[in-house]
Formats: sequence, structure tokens, C-alpha cells
Amino acid sequence: MPIEQRGVDTIPDGERTSGPRDLISILLGSNLCLGVIVFGWLPVSFGLGWWASVTSVVAGTVIGTALTAPLALVSLRTGTNLSTSSGAQFGVRGRLVGSIVGLLLSLGYTALTIWIGGDVMVGVLHRLIGLPAGGLSYGIVYALLAAATVTGAVYGYRVLLKLSRVLAVGMTALLILGAVAYAPDFTTSALPDAGGYLLGSFWPTWLLALVAAGLSGPIAFITLLGDYTRYVSPTRHSSRTVLRASWAGLLAGLLVPQLFGTFTAYAAGAALDYAGPLVSASPTWYLIPLLLAASAGSVGNAGLMLYSMGLDLDAILPRASRARATYTVAVVATGCVFVGHYAWEAQDAMTSFVLLLTAIGTPWAVITLIGFARCGGVYDAEALQVFNRRSRGGIYWYRSGWNIPATVSWALGAAVGLAAVSLPSYEGPLLSLTGGVDCSFLLSGVVGGLAYVVLERGKATEPAPEEAPAVSAPTP
Repeated sequence: MPIEQRGVDTIPDGERTSGPRDLISILLGSNLCLGVIVFGWLPVSFGLGWWASVTSVVAGTVIGTALTAPLALVSLRTGTNLSTSSGAQFGVRGRLVGSIVGLLLSLGYTALTIWIGGDVMVGVLHRLIGLPAGGLSYGIVYALLAAATVTGAVYGYRVLLKLSRVLAVGMTALLILGAVAYAPDFTTSALPDAGGYLLGSFWPTWLLALVAAGLSGPIAFITLLGDYTRYVSPTRHSSRTVLRASWAGLLAGLLVPQLFGTFTAYAAGAALDYAGPLVSASPTWYLIPLLLAASAGSVGNAGLMLYSMGLDLDAILPRASRARATYTVAVVATGCVFVGHYAWEAQDAMTSFVLLLTAIGTPWAVITLIGFARCGGVYDAEALQVFNRRSRGGIYWYRSGWNIPATVSWALGAAVGLAAVSLPSYEGPLLSLTGGVDCSFLLSGVVGGLAYVVLERGKATEPAPEEAPAVSAPTP
């Protein structure tokens, strides 16, 4: 199969041959991996009981899906990825905000997937063949996973879609086997090693789990959904059908692996670490299936994240090809894996990462959705590509390519979110106003959205006051 040549340019309708079933397949198959499963362990590590852990994951995922799924409709209308599409609200240069947010989200989740998957692979190989569980073994396994991941990401959407279809079936079977394997040791009794509620009492800890374990899953897709729906034709598939597919894919693709993670955390007594106890508690007959789940699942999930990173970097640096951009971000992501393994505690690293990026990503998503509603889903696809073509002008040119009200609104929302966040090593100054409860997600979205509505008041549509024909920049 040839390497995909499309970057963030507009996909012609004749090439948009995917459908809602493909969207469900890619959201389900790519998420049945340890990089998502491990988020089901987070509430347990926070000291929550079985039912509290389950309800926090389910509630957070449902709330996050309600916010994230409608973003699929944006790229359905524009034919390009979401960060480029956000140029309608932020300006053709201001959409770099979305590219940077997407790049950071994908970078973190790619590194996390390879990190957790590699740790489980080393543990399984240690039990099976006596592989030394030292630095060299981890380095080799991480490198092999990264190489397999970058191969799929460079070949592009069609290869990743085929892989996701296989994983949707294969990983489901492996998780069912896993439920059988760990069921004899499952208990709903509290794990004493967790050390009580992480934040001192139930509700603050439960809300932390809702955001860090449940909400973070859908929020990770705020810039990714458009990578898939840009290949769906709006002339052959209705918005309602695509929206339903996005809801179904996100809910099934996130809840199944996360709840499997909660189940196995209790079965393995994994209070302080997940990968080690998961391997130790596995019956011998399940080690090979666990190895397959750790390797194939990680490649599928990290491949899609890396593909998205390549698109975002391609959007930031239009002169770079998508393939070259993908190779570049693969090197950076692999470096983050080694840093994470040797320098960070898994729980602290995951919690800090998802809370920070949720705080800065949510206002961008809210502003993009408000803009979608204001323009009625009608976009000028050509005007969105002005920056990529190194041109000027067009209805989204605004002020030198930036829509100041949208950019300021996002910055205000992100700043409030960061000031209201509660991390293992940092507490924002606004926490005293919320009783110590992390409301960063809610506050960042509300402040960003309200600021955008107020600052854009009086404008009937999205086109900018400096509307002008797009002209090509002089060639050096």
C-alpha cells in the first residue's frame, strides 16, 4: 500500500470513502490497549473503592464524550483536520493554538502508551524466558515499539484503519480472556496499600478521578477526531449518523479498556503500580495473550497518536512533508518514554499530564464548537488553507491571520484552568475558592466560552472584518 501523501490539505470528496462504521472501528480498535487500560487503575491508586472507581470513570467518560463527539462534525464539513479547521474561529495563523495543543496531547499519550506497553512486555518476557528486567531490555523494547509505531503512522490513515479493524476484534478477544484469567483473584475489598484517599476525603478524590481517569480520555480526542472524519463524505453520510458513530466509538473504545483496567487493578492488588502487579498476577497460560495485547495494542494506539502528531507538526511547519514531520515527532516521543521510565513516578506523571492538558485544551474545544454553531457548519475550505499555501487574505485572515477575541478567550480560559488545577506537586491559587476541589476543566471551559461569546458579540458570522481575496506570497 502506498504512503499517504495528504497532509492537512483539503481532502477531495472523491477520496472521502470512509463511513461511520470505519469511525467506530478506529475509535474502538485503537483504544483497546494498555495505554488506555492503565487509566482505569488511576482511581484505585487514588484510594477509591471499587464502585467509586467505576462511577468516576463512567461519569467522566460520558461527560467528556458529550463535549468531544460534536467536534467530529467540524472536519466532516471542512475536509481537513481539526486544528486547521479551527482557523475559522482563531484565524489562519491563530489556528496554531490548536496545532500546539494537539501536538502536546498526542505526544504525551504516545509516550505513555509505549511506556506502559513496554513495561508490561519486559515483565512478561522476564517470566517467560528470563529476560533481564534492566535498562538495556527496556531500551530495546521501547525502540522496537517505537519503530513499529512510526511505520504505521508514516503509511497513514488507510493502513491505520485496517490495523484498527483487526485490533477491534483481536483485542476484544484478548480482554475477554483477561477477564477470565484474573477473575479468580478479583475482590471489591479496599486495597490497603493505596493509603487512603489521595486528597484526604472522598468527594475531592472522586472528582479528581472523574477528570484524570474518565474525562481525560475523550478530551485526548479534541484534535484527533477530525483526522478520521475528514475522510467521511458529507454528501453520502449525514451529520447525525457521524455524530452517533462518534459517541458510540468513544464510549465503547474508552469505557471497555478503562473498566478492564479497574477490574484487573483490584484482581492484581495494584495499588501503587500497575504494570508489575498485572504481570505477576497473570496465570501462566495468559502470559502470551498479555504479551500480544501489550505489543499489538500499543502499536495501534500510538500509531494513530503519532499520525496525528505528524499532521499537527505539518500544520505548524507547512514546508515539511507529513512523513518527515512524523519521523521528527517519533524521535521526540521516544525520548519522552525514556525520561518517563527513569525520572517519573507513573501515577504523578499521568495525573499531572492529563490535568494540565485538559485545562488548556478544553477552552479551545469549547470555542471551536461555539464557532461551529455560529457559522451553521458552513466553512470556506479554500480560505482555511491560506497559511498552508504561504498566502495572505481570505475571510479567515482577521488581523494578520489572528482572530484576537478567540485567542484572548482561549488564553483566559487556559489561565483560569491552570490556576484552578490540583497536581501532586502543585496547587493553583484558585483552589481556595473551590474548597480544594479541582474544577480546572469546568472553569477553563466556562471562562473561555463566555469570554468568546462576549468578545464576539455583534458578529453575525465568522468571516473577519479584514475580508480580502487570498493572494500568494512572493517566492524567495
